[in-house]
Amino acid sequence: MLEDLQASGALDAIIATVTTYGVKVLGAVAVLMVGRIVAGGLRRSVGRTLEKQGVDATLTPFISSMVYWLAMVVVLIAVLTLFGVNTASLVAVLGAASLAVGLALQGTLANFAAGVMLLIFRPFRVGDLVDLGGTEGVVEAIGVFSTSLNSLDNIRIIVPNGEVYGKTIKNYSANETRRVDMVVGVGYGDDLTMIRETITRIVKADARVLSEPAPDIEVVEMADSSVNFVVRPWVKTDDYWPVRFALTEALKTGIEAAGGNIPFPQRDIHLHQAS
Repeated sequence: MLEDLQASGALDAIIATVTTYGVKVLGAVAVLMVGRIVAGGLRRSVGRTLEKQGVDATLTPFISSMVYWLAMVVVLIAVLTLFGVNTASLVAVLGAASLAVGLALQGTLANFAAGVMLLIFRPFRVGDLVDLGGTEGVVEAIGVFSTSLNSLDNIRIIVPNGEVYGKTIKNYSANETRRVDMVVGVGYGDDLTMIRETITRIVKADARVLSEPAPDIEVVEMADSSVNFVVRPWVKTDDYWPVRFALTEALKTGIEAAGGNIPFPQRDIHLHQAS
């Protein structure tokens, strides 16, 4: 009789345990399934939103995946709570671990944050000629951690994004037009009106020079050896260097052909015969 009572008590305990934890297990499975569906929906929704906003294709899957895994962490904490686990201590441990990792990777994380900002705001694009804090070149690739440039003499340069976003960015390709700034020196004895007309004729003869805005051709300085004109025509950005090279040669030959002089620094030496 006693054995029957003990067996019955043990069976009741087993049933109670199975019932209690069975419900929790089913609840945990349900939470996991629903949480995974919600996390997946968030990932897709964030991905579509970023694509509509024109966010870089490299960054979109990364942010979407981050949202997904953050949602799954919340789901995991909820599941552990169902089983009576003290999640406060777990969250504290995760926070401390995240802080330690952040301190260890602060340089890398700074480059990552700067890369995200570059990909979102896009101060330059692949193919642009830029000056990134003194480093000049054509943008080859924009990554999450670094930006690759090809210098004008075709040397590959890798710049950490933290250095890029934290300094002045000059984008020479951003605007459709650029101004060519040149200085032309002529002799003090030259007819300045004739020189101005000659420069104007040479500049306007180049079909790549834009009529609007009109070129600036003005006397800017009476230097030690010359009277200096500033010559500032506007051109399309792609024509900047070809026009600059062509005008440099054309102005030299044209001014001399018109009777003008292009002086160079010189020094007069007077010798006195000692008595």
